[in-house]
Amino acid sequence: MTHTLPSLIIGCGYLGQRVAKLWLSQGRRVLALTRGRTEHLTSLGVEPIVGDVLDLSTLANIPPVASVLYAVGFDRTAGREMHDVYVNGVANVLRSLRANGRFVYISSTSVYGQQDGSWVDEASPTKPLEKSGHVVLQAEQTVQELHHDAIILRFAGIYGPGRVLRRQALMNGEPLVGDAEKWLNLVHVDDGAEAVLAAESSGQPGSIYTIADDEPVRRRDFYTLTAELLGAPVAKFMEPTTQQVEANRRIRNQRAKMELGFAPRYRSYREGLAASVGT
Repeated sequence: MTHTLPSLIIGCGYLGQRVAKLWLSQGRRVLALTRGRTEHLTSLGVEPIVGDVLDLSTLANIPPVASVLYAVGFDRTAGREMHDVYVNGVANVLRSLRANGRFVYISSTSVYGQQDGSWVDEASPTKPLEKSGHVVLQAEQTVQELHHDAIILRFAGIYGPGRVLRRQALMNGEPLVGDAEKWLNLVHVDDGAEAVLAAESSGQPGSIYTIADDEPVRRRDFYTLTAELLGAPVAKFMEPTTQQVEANRRIRNQRAKMELGFAPRYRSYREGLAASVGT
């Protein structure tokens, strides 16, 4: 694939930086919209564009680009409403963007609210249980309305080096609140970055793909192994003191494997944790 125009990342964080590295290794120019992390991005070889998805006037600074990764997460410390960041932010970008190629939007499997441990894929009903899931689903709908060819990737929980789930709580020997027998659905960040590139090159315009590893895992098994690898006390669990409605489902990745050629290097939590703990 020849890229005469640069590629753009909006939300160049934990996942986005790994996508940037892959794009740079292909000899591309990579731009990233940022509110202020210019020196850090420059050190990675990424060209920063100062702007804010909630400030339309700053989005005029984005030049024409060949492809876009939109991976904006929610910063609870920023004093902004999730709906503004997720829904209004992507609407502002799509109304401002001069893009000639793919638009890959990172969403979440939080749009699924199944509670019975069943297998879930792109054809499953989206009935979020929590407010955040409703916002994520509304953001997806906004993307589909404003960019019919956008490719939406519904990510399972992202983990990897520097982001081992509940690491500090386990190290402190704190009990983990929640049902230990419910399912976790995960994807290693490096596999997630590869999925983005696969979607960009092979995804069907307007399609949705669920991105997860090959093996959902019960919380008990995941946190037991995490504690062992950390040299932490044995993982303990505690039932919540209030009635808490939680999703409990297993994410199937077959469509991404068949259409995108997605092939996780870290097929399960076992390989992924071994490569993440201690780094």
